[in-house]
Amino acid sequence: MADTRVPEGPVRAALSDVLHGRMRHAPASFAQSVEDFHDSSQEWRRLFSELLGTFFLVLVAAGGGMMSQAFPNTITRTDAVVAPALMVLAIILFMGKVSGAHLNPAVSIAFALRGDFPWARVPGYVLVQLIGASLAAWFLEGVVHVSSSYGSNYPADGYSGANAFLMELALTFGLVCVILGTASGAQNIGIAGAFGVGAYIALAGLWGSPISGASMNPARTFGPDLVSGDFSDYWVYVVGPIAGAVVAVGVAFVLRGHGGGHSGSGAAQGALATEVANPDQL
Repeated sequence: MADTRVPEGPVRAALSDVLHGRMRHAPASFAQSVEDFHDSSQEWRRLFSELLGTFFLVLVAAGGGMMSQAFPNTITRTDAVVAPALMVLAIILFMGKVSGAHLNPAVSIAFALRGDFPWARVPGYVLVQLIGASLAAWFLEGVVHVSSSYGSNYPADGYSGANAFLMELALTFGLVCVILGTASGAQNIGIAGAFGVGAYIALAGLWGSPISGASMNPARTFGPDLVSGDFSDYWVYVVGPIAGAVVAVGVAFVLRGHGGGHSGSGAAQGALATEVANPDQL
């Protein structure tokens, strides 16, 4: 009669697992992991979306100046300011429903001040925006082989930091007015809001970029400055955009009252487990 005893050692342990049904836990674990991935409340998906979107934005925004330095007379100023506008339009269309496509610390702060975005999530958004911008600048410097300082923003020769500050404040004020306006209940125009935001960025850059570079975004300037190690007048590109965003929030209150309604919260947070502060509002 054949010996049916279970072998000793690792083989015995493996066979014992099979005989006692322990392997049945593997499919259950896999099913749980799929369910966890589709759990819309997980913040990591929103954060990854913001990192990726800011990476693409800075790749184009900083890339214009760096490519112009590497290949003279190939990229005009018009090209350099319109390309980021088109990129923002595309990003809002392809991932706005995931994270809200802020791509900008000033926008995250504005949405939070408006009541459309939870303050607890602002630090995470700002952090990944800065990381995405830095990765883009690092990538560009490694590929284009010129300093990322050529892709950053600085006050123009003959203009003071105060001049550039006022320009950044005014330009960001207009940008955030457009963003909050197209996100509000009365003026909500769905995905067409992407075209409004993209158009404003292009127009602002076309006339405002000679003085300050028309950054309107602390993260967009931070990435190239960090990689190049040159933070000259960086305060302009932090204080100016944030001040402009704060003024825009005040104007939004005057025009439309309190925020935190369904429409504004959906635009600010995306479609993943949106938190609505004022359910009675549109």
